[in-house]
Amino acid sequence: MHSVTRRQTLADLLRRSAARTPNKLAVVCGETSWTYAEFHRISERVAAGLAERGVTKGARVAVLARNSHAFVAMRFALARLGAVLVPINFMLKAEEVAYILRHAGATMLATDSGLAPLARAAKALDTAVQDLIWLPAEGASEPKAESNGDMIAFDTLAAGETSPPEPELSGADLAQIVYTSGTESSPKGAMLTHDAVIWQYVSCIVDAGIAADDLTLHALPLYHCAQLDVFFGPSIYIGATNVITAYPTPDNLLPLIERYRISSFFAPPTVWIALLRSSRFDSTDLSSLRKGYYGASIMPVEVLRELAQRLPKVRLWNLYGQTEIAPLATMLGPEDQLRKPGSCGRAVLNVETRVVDDAMRDVAAGQVGEIVHRSPHLMVGYFHDDARTKAAFEGGWFHSGDLATVDEEGYITVVDRKKDMIKTGGENVASREVEEALYKLPQVSEVAVIGVPHPRWVEAVVAVIVIKSGHSLSEPEVLAHSQGILASFKTPKRIVFADALPKNPSGKLLKRQLRDDHARLFAAG
Repeated sequence: MHSVTRRQTLADLLRRSAARTPNKLAVVCGETSWTYAEFHRISERVAAGLAERGVTKGARVAVLARNSHAFVAMRFALARLGAVLVPINFMLKAEEVAYILRHAGATMLATDSGLAPLARAAKALDTAVQDLIWLPAEGASEPKAESNGDMIAFDTLAAGETSPPEPELSGADLAQIVYTSGTESSPKGAMLTHDAVIWQYVSCIVDAGIAADDLTLHALPLYHCAQLDVFFGPSIYIGATNVITAYPTPDNLLPLIERYRISSFFAPPTVWIALLRSSRFDSTDLSSLRKGYYGASIMPVEVLRELAQRLPKVRLWNLYGQTEIAPLATMLGPEDQLRKPGSCGRAVLNVETRVVDDAMRDVAAGQVGEIVHRSPHLMVGYFHDDARTKAAFEGGWFHSGDLATVDEEGYITVVDRKKDMIKTGGENVASREVEEALYKLPQVSEVAVIGVPHPRWVEAVVAVIVIKSGHSLSEPEVLAHSQGILASFKTPKRIVFADALPKNPSGKLLKRQLRDDHARLFAAG
């Protein structure tokens, strides 16, 4: 029993918070409100219901759903059993979802009524998924249970009175496999243990100021590790109150902030900009808001100044990281927002970060190098991918793939992505994946996909295409082709036709030149 007395898993965190503050409000979503004692009890019941249906330690259970109280209960129920959460981006197409289900070996898939058609279509594409679980969505008029006859209802899972089994668990066991887009067309599954996620929670609480008296609004997708593990998980660990919504639109967010007296809110710059531009902004009581967080891309300096002027009580944090480090790596705090604009700050508590050249030597101030990390936050590797795991940890450090400079004070600024990733509206898009899709058009001779500054998305996906001699191709034809096989956020926002693509003497494509050439493509829009 010694291992149980010393154990620290995600499920243990919820149990301890429920023991400390049983009557405190833990979760609010639509018309559902749970105290910490209720949240813990429901998670235990769901765990028991899952165990009765064959979910055991190590089983991979995928969740393809929008934010809801049921989503977070599933998260802790799976942790309680030692099962492995596989969260899936709900903007993917059926074949993309099926790839993840197959690769992870998921045997169960939880979804909601709005995404059930996608879940069913993906399940049918040669996956090992046996059961579909139906999660109630936030505030939706849900269909009657009998119309979801092929699914196990969340309420059915939560209705039992039995206790879940007590598997042998430790912090070294896997908590989740989170799939991330690489430059390759196939996503990679980052394996994160309970230890990794919890050490990351500690860094979040210390460096991002997450506190028990926070009233936090969780509006960005919980399938993404930023919302799930930088904000929701640490908030449960510390015992804060959490309001969950699936709709990060100004017309939904502003009333929620006012109604619940929200004090803490995270969003990528695109959402902060949308809030500032909303006609409801000035008429909404936002006086409760004290902490604002952003990440996924750089906040334009003009927007930082506007936020400081229009929300003077709000302290801002810029959080940088990636899925493989669970995900927080560095932080730029409130006092440095305007002093170090564009910087992602310095390493957080439990992370050691360097910027190095190809020989793993620290670069001089102002010189470009790759960001590398050492941390207990880090993944143990990529699932079923020893080669890419070995490459990622070459030289005893984790290679982020991001290029950056570091200044005399040790502040890091990301300047480019070694893996040529585009970050549009907070979502990662691998340019090569889009290029591969466009190369399926027989008229395409060459194509380069780049990220271009955009007033709404911060970065927009743009394809520069050289048409084969003797062929013709139009922008609507390319977009229709893209929309048929790619998620909407991966589909190019604009198609540019060119006679040739710029290359260096050795034939290497000069994407930086393309980005410079088309930097003002969306300047007027």
